Amino acid sequence: MTRTDFIIATAIILFVAFCMGWFANWLVHRFSRVSQSDVDQLERMSQELHEAEETRDQAITYLQQREAELTNQLAQTEAELSAAMEGLRDARHEAEELRSHIDRMSAG
Repeated sequence: MTRTDFIIATAIILFVAFCMGWFANWLVHRFSRVSQSDVDQLERMSQELHEAEETRDQAITYLQQREAELTNQLAQTEAELSAAMEGLRDARHEAEELRSHIDRMSAG
């Protein structure tokens, strides 16, 4: 094999390798290409996810406000109960004093 034959054979082998690589690249891109319907579906899913996150955030905000209202209402109710119990205690004490006063008046 002469030098010229060797260069030509090497050039042909390199050209065939280049063509095979280009064809393999074309095949990979052809089969892994994303279609427009897939892109549209992903876009719709991302929009739905965004809306769901907004709804979740609104629900969390509502629940926090409701919890604050109920906590406030519970504190008010407990304060009213405490005041009512104090008033009842005073009324019982006063009734007991009146009974003992009436018993002393009727005995004396």
